Amino acid sequence: MTIVRQNLDLKRALSKERQLDQLLSGIEAALVAFSGGVDSAFLLSKAIEVIGREHVLAVTVNSVLNQPQESAGAADLAREMQARHLVLEVDPLKDETFTSNSSERCYYCKRNIYGRLLEISADEGLEVVLDGTNADDPQDHRPGLRALEELGIRSPLLEVSLSKEEIRALAQQGGLPVWDKPAAACLASRFPYGEKITEQNLRMVAEAESYLLNLGVKQNLRVRCHGKLARIEVNRSEEKIIMTRREAIVTKLQELGFTYVTIDLCGFESGSMNRLLPRSG
Repeated sequence: MTIVRQNLDLKRALSKERQLDQLLSGIEAALVAFSGGVDSAFLLSKAIEVIGREHVLAVTVNSVLNQPQESAGAADLAREMQARHLVLEVDPLKDETFTSNSSERCYYCKRNIYGRLLEISADEGLEVVLDGTNADDPQDHRPGLRALEELGIRSPLLEVSLSKEEIRALAQQGGLPVWDKPAAACLASRFPYGEKITEQNLRMVAEAESYLLNLGVKQNLRVRCHGKLARIEVNRSEEKIIMTRREAIVTKLQELGFTYVTIDLCGFESGSMNRLLPRSG
């Protein structure tokens, strides 16, 4: 379970929430890119509240880059929120600029996906496409953000400088059940840049992570794929789960196609593959 800091400045977060309400009040109708994570769920809840349920459409993108349970969970949450909801099926593996897996991979993927969302938005007569990028996201290597800017996608949480932790606190206060849900990054982030992305390798990683989740890992989890080597990242507090079941884990992951199975002693790190990128300055 994710823990929100006890000393978080809730007054400041509430002030930003009011700014968000004001921003959304200037929009007549919107499409919300909805993954089912805390950021997009909080944004969708605020859009429904401020813009109006009938003027908001949530769209979930489903592909081999997502764990199957993610799109199903998003659909369940959309129903619970009584949101208008659509699932968009995409196949990013048809795009060689994506599968070649350069450091700009995310840019090409976002250009494709959000281009499709803009088409849906236009067909539905919606004014704008909104996504759940928050104020912490630009601190990492995120070329996809450049694609959003080029396409004119709005990121209201970023525009009012809401951090991930503030969003979790506000989501918890608002009763959103996913307020403490760990971030579920695109499965392509499990591969070093330059290693070709294939459906087989994506499935291998997805099944490995599903297996570990079923063993009881509840917090952040990544199975990074380095050829035939699986590098497991978990929070320090959950390393014991991996170590006590290590023989079963090795057997299962070798059945999936890995030859070597390791646990990263550095623990979980979002975007850890970006360590391979040249440092600026």
